[in-house]
Amino acid sequence: MPNNATSKSSFHPALAVNSIRNHITVILGMDNDQYSLWVALFTNHAKSNRVLHHIIKSKGAARKPPSTDDDDKELWETLDATVLQWINSTVSNDLLETIVKTDTTAMATWDRLADIFQDNKNSRAVTLEQEFSHIDMIDFPSGLLSTPQIVG
Repeated sequence: MPNNATSKSSFHPALAVNSIRNHITVILGMDNDQYSLWVALFTNHAKSNRVLHHIIKSKGAARKPPSTDDDDKELWETLDATVLQWINSTVSNDLLETIVKTDTTAMATWDRLADIFQDNKNSRAVTLEQEFSHIDMIDFPSGLLSTPQIVG
C-alpha cells in the first residue's frame, strides 16, 4: 500500500484543538472593545490550523463546501463546524444569542460579528464625542488646567 502524505485519511490539525480558550483567551462581548484583539488572535489561530479560508474569503475561493468529492465535502463541513464552535466558544453568552443561527457557516457567523462591531463604529464615535463634550471641567483638579511650568 503506497504511503501518500496527502491521503484523505490524514488527520487535519484543526481537529486536534482540545480547548480553543487556551489559544484565544479574550472573550468577545457586546460591552467590551476587544473586537480587534479577538480578530487578531482568532485569525492567527485559524491560519496556524489551516482553516483561515473558513472565515475569510480569499480571491477565487468558494464560500461553500466542495461539491464534487464526498470525502472533501465531509471534511470541509467538519472543519467548518469546528471553526464555528471556536467562534461560539470565544464570545459572551449575550453575543452568542445574537449570532447563533441554525444551518449557518463559520464565515457567515464571522461576517455577522464584523457587522455588529464594525458597522457601528461611526455611531460609537459620535456617542463618545457627545459624552466627552458633556464632561464638566469641575470634575478635574485645578492643577490639570494650569499652564505647565518650565523648570530649567
